[in-house]
Amino acid sequence: MIFYLMGGSAGAFVLIIIAYVILSKKMQKSEYKKIQELQQGTKEKNFSAEILFQKLYLTYLKIPFIKRYVLKVRRRLEIVNIDDEYNTRKGTAKILTKALAILLPLLLVTIWLTASNYLLMFILLIFELFMIDVLIDGSVDKIDDKILKEQIDFFSEIRHAYHEYNMVEEAVYQVSQDDERNVSAQGEKIYEILISEDPETELEKYYDIAPNSFLKEFAGVSYLTKEFGDRKVDGASLYLKNVNNITQEMQLEILKRDKLNYVFQSLSVISIAPVLLLEPLKNWAIHNFSFVASWYQGKPGMIVQILILILTFASYILVRKLKDNGSTGINTKNTENPWQAKLYKKKIVKKIVDLFLPKVGSKEYRKVQQYLKDSASSLKMEWLYINRITMAIVTCIVSIFLFGQLHRIAVNYIYSEPTTDYDLIGGLSKKDEKKAMEVTKEDNKILDQFRGKLKAQTKEIERAVRKLKYYEEAEDSEIKKVVERIEDKLKIINSEYLQWFEILLAFVFSIIAYMSPIWLLIFQVKMRQLEMEDEVMQFQTIILMLMRIERVNVEIILEWLERYSNIFKAPITRCVNNYEAGAWEALEAMKEEVSYTQFIRIIESMQAAVEKIPIRDAFDELDSERDYYQEKRKESNDRLIKRKGMIGKAIGFAPMVCMFVGYLIVPLVFIGLTSMSSTFSSMTAAK
Repeated sequence: MIFYLMGGSAGAFVLIIIAYVILSKKMQKSEYKKIQELQQGTKEKNFSAEILFQKLYLTYLKIPFIKRYVLKVRRRLEIVNIDDEYNTRKGTAKILTKALAILLPLLLVTIWLTASNYLLMFILLIFELFMIDVLIDGSVDKIDDKILKEQIDFFSEIRHAYHEYNMVEEAVYQVSQDDERNVSAQGEKIYEILISEDPETELEKYYDIAPNSFLKEFAGVSYLTKEFGDRKVDGASLYLKNVNNITQEMQLEILKRDKLNYVFQSLSVISIAPVLLLEPLKNWAIHNFSFVASWYQGKPGMIVQILILILTFASYILVRKLKDNGSTGINTKNTENPWQAKLYKKKIVKKIVDLFLPKVGSKEYRKVQQYLKDSASSLKMEWLYINRITMAIVTCIVSIFLFGQLHRIAVNYIYSEPTTDYDLIGGLSKKDEKKAMEVTKEDNKILDQFRGKLKAQTKEIERAVRKLKYYEEAEDSEIKKVVERIEDKLKIINSEYLQWFEILLAFVFSIIAYMSPIWLLIFQVKMRQLEMEDEVMQFQTIILMLMRIERVNVEIILEWLERYSNIFKAPITRCVNNYEAGAWEALEAMKEEVSYTQFIRIIESMQAAVEKIPIRDAFDELDSERDYYQEKRKESNDRLIKRKGMIGKAIGFAPMVCMFVGYLIVPLVFIGLTSMSSTFSSMTAAK
């Protein structure tokens, strides 16, 4: 049988070889060979990172928690990679993969090291959650900064191309052929707008998706030059002068961003670092000064820990708001259908929220609406109040839960604390600690019997103590001390329950949480007010670019200012809407609405241009004092960065200072002095 099988196998092998040779000859003569040749240049022979990132993008979208970050990063990248879905997905996957490559090992190490300490695990996981947010935002900000720096070279090449072709659209087209730069995609989009049948409409669409205001300005100036033509001013091209003005603005913005990044580069990490140091500081203090163990392991230590965590969280948010405020970044939040909108559609929720909403037209409604406008918030009034109510409810529930946990910690400490009859300044030896724990175990037997019995008599406790084998040979004086000690412990245990004032405190915390979104809006408004001077100087640059272009009037200038405004957007919008009803009156109403002197001067110049003199004469001082305004802008930026840096450092270092002072120095000094005082009192009494 073996020989037959071997012979059959050999015969089958020969037949397979013959069939392979015949088929290969036929394939060489057929179309199959041509198809192989065509595919040869398109197939990836080895590992492809491009394909991997595309697959990772689809995988990340399926994971609920990570999907939130995917959409957040994507919204910002799809603006940079305009109409380029492939690069948007690739960039999103690359940023998230880098963040996860750092985060996942940290998560595993954290869980492994803190498996027995759930509080420390929770603290570290919160820290790592903040860290991934910082990493992702930092990665996307680098792309924004990169495209801004690329625009410097892009505009420089535009100047040379315009000299060569003397046509705006042709110059933009030629410079945009460099595929290695991200800004080239923006140039191609602007070129498509300039040659489209309805460039004005396409330009308005582009204004909504442009990565930064400088590209908006460039697209607008290019359109106006193509429509109305270029002209010579002081022997130079007006279009190139305007491109040069935009370039100078960009250079100032790049310097400003670099300085802000330098000032704030470590503040976000410093503001959340205390959550990492809480547990190591606690262990160090207990190891070296055992007399503070009761404070750290008891209720006071837990309360301070919670307060530092809350302060850390608040500081982190404020530092991020302070750094990002007034930047040219794009709002990446889902403003079309967020969770607040979905929740508000439910009838029960809508009825509850409407009870809290101020009446339309009331003083409270106008005040909150003004906060939303002045802070440039994307929230609607209903969404803001859903946030406030949600935070109040969550805070109340969490506060009550934490009060319950504090009581449980206090009781557990009584049950687990080594029992000694004297105050400890030094540490316990292993022998003394073992003996103290034996006493604790015996006390716990009595505590279990009388826990919850508020009317327990001293004689009952004494009888229970005498029944224990541990105290069979104890003298009456020793029994008396034991009973007194157990009574003290029972008082603490029986008093550790949720009390009325704690419920009241939970409601107070809820009110604070309910007000916190409004306070955050006020903080944003205050920070944005620091940007007023910078925005007005940007207005001056825009007016300088427009004032010498033919057919430009005050209404067009106002439309441009509205498009690029941030802080003064609301009054300018109202002025544009009321302009046709009366130009001078609309400008006068805007002048009464604002209080910033430099902006009022611009409004007065526009009023003069409406009724008396041409625009170029009304704003002639902007051109003649251009160098002065440039220097003033630099100095203004330096002052702004300095003020933001001072505020940021005060907020960022607050949790660290509170941790060292409130969690380390104060307990060591206060408890140390108290222990020494009681020890000396005992020694004096003994003498």
